[in-house]
Amino acid sequence: MQSLDLEVLESARRWIGEGHRVWLVTVTQTFGASPRPPGSLMVMRDDGVIAGSVSGGCIEDDLVARRDAFAGPIPALESYGVDAEQARRFGLPCGGQLQVLVESALDGTRFDALFAKISAGEVFARVVDLRDGSWSYRPAGPGDETAIGEKDFSCIHGPRWRMLIIGASEIARYLAEMAKTLDFQVFVCDPREEYRSAWRVEGIAFLDGMPDDAVTAFRPDPHTVIVAVSHDPKLDDMALIEALKTDAYYVGAVGSQKTSDERRRRLREVPEFELGERDVARLHGPVGLAIGSRTPPEIAVAILAELIALRNRRVLCAAESPAHAARAA
Repeated sequence: MQSLDLEVLESARRWIGEGHRVWLVTVTQTFGASPRPPGSLMVMRDDGVIAGSVSGGCIEDDLVARRDAFAGPIPALESYGVDAEQARRFGLPCGGQLQVLVESALDGTRFDALFAKISAGEVFARVVDLRDGSWSYRPAGPGDETAIGEKDFSCIHGPRWRMLIIGASEIARYLAEMAKTLDFQVFVCDPREEYRSAWRVEGIAFLDGMPDDAVTAFRPDPHTVIVAVSHDPKLDDMALIEALKTDAYYVGAVGSQKTSDERRRRLREVPEFELGERDVARLHGPVGLAIGSRTPPEIAVAILAELIALRNRRVLCAAESPAHAARAA
């Protein structure tokens, strides 16, 4: 994940600047249930301090204890959880296995270059030559996966998902801040100047124009999420009409159950919208999971919880709207 990668790499850069030796550990592949996905990063310092993680803790302890065994430019591959005894020892779920790549002899210039590319929002592969430890880079798409072969290891870095938020509301503020930590590259569109001028989330790009034009220019793909939170039906509908015609992975809008039902009816019944029943059925609304959310940060958590569940192919119950939750309390 982009923000977590940056935190790990920033620690490595700082430690090297302070004169420490640093090891980089990357999860290369997993089998069964594993605590961390491929591409997860951890750095170890020569005094045993770590940043990031590759498991629930026991694997980190083992790597730190044996850090001096990893030396030289040739990367080392270590496997964990290959049998029941190892799974119990290292705290892996039943049947879980993972493999990590341990790199030593890395200088600050490599971490600086990797940090700069991730900070720029690029999606790319860091290719590690397993024979000599050298790095190279190549462009990657959101659908590319971290993978290891006989001669090299390709680790995908950068945001894997894009999120377009319609409306710079308080919900949007919390949604944008949290989404940045969850592998989303976040954009916001709101033509209302009073909302744009009050926006205070750094690192989020604003898209100019009206919502329908912004959605079209965004070119949604299967790794795109579009969420309308403006609370202005005109703005939300403009975006949804275009979004539901695209390949976007997820299209949703805030609102009560009544508001959502009325929106679906409106989208179906206006011929000029050119939306069929199948298109309208793709709309998520009320958006988010049913966690009793009422406040803007709680609603943002509910939305992101639903997105995480869908990304991980978990089917959970739909959201209750804040109004419905308040009535039920």
